[in-house]
Amino acid sequence: MQQIVNFIIKYRNFLLFVFLLFISLVFTIQSHSYHRSKFVNSANFLSGGIYSGLDDITTYFDLEVHNEQLVEENKRLRTRLLNTRDSVSKKTDTATYHKRFQFTSAKVINNNYTFKDNFLTLRAGSINGLKQDLGVITSKGIVGIVDNVSTNYATVISILNSNSQINAKLKKSNHFGILVWKGGDPNIVDLIDVQSKAPVKMGDTIVTGGKSTIFPEGIGIGTINSFELDPSENFYTIKVKLFNDMTNVGHVYIIENLDREEIKMLEQQTADEH
Repeated sequence: MQQIVNFIIKYRNFLLFVFLLFISLVFTIQSHSYHRSKFVNSANFLSGGIYSGLDDITTYFDLEVHNEQLVEENKRLRTRLLNTRDSVSKKTDTATYHKRFQFTSAKVINNNYTFKDNFLTLRAGSINGLKQDLGVITSKGIVGIVDNVSTNYATVISILNSNSQINAKLKKSNHFGILVWKGGDPNIVDLIDVQSKAPVKMGDTIVTGGKSTIFPEGIGIGTINSFELDPSENFYTIKVKLFNDMTNVGHVYIIENLDREEIKMLEQQTADEH
């Protein structure tokens, strides 16, 4: 208490000046509309800046929630788009619409990309409808195929895995090949067994071929980075630069072909008959 009294005595002239200045400002603002409006505007600007800063801080901490909302919205849009595009009828109504594909979103909690056989772990499992051999993609392109599933988690064989073999094709034609991983650069995979008659050009897009029940046709994979023709076998080996940055995968979508079991049963029946 004594220190406060000593401070007031020491700086009494300055404190008196500040007090009188404050009183004069109050009288000036109250008696002049121009000064009053300027004060109000300045106060609004200051408070607005404070509220804006607080809102930015709150928004930053809410980013994860917003991201999850965007992922869910993208899942719904992708389901609608893919099923509409895949429908035999151009008119989507209750009579002709047939839902073939269903999307589930998941967060990646582990991602390998430096080994020969890489995999990812997802925070989603059988409780979310996941099962073995479902395709996994991002908004940019394919990621891999679901391998093992527990109640709450699932592992995915990455396209950066020596056991990964995915049907793919040139977007501009129906020339197919097999997408494989031979190690090395995590941004590059190989498309092999492409016929020599295929119109291969640098920069052309490679997409999923749709000849399996895992990935629908036309899902993005990457662009042609380089290619080489084996004259003895008349096949191209094409280096594909991936659309996805496989070293930075956060959220993914799992695709389920709802007609998968029906197709497999029919194909098995046909095979048994012959």
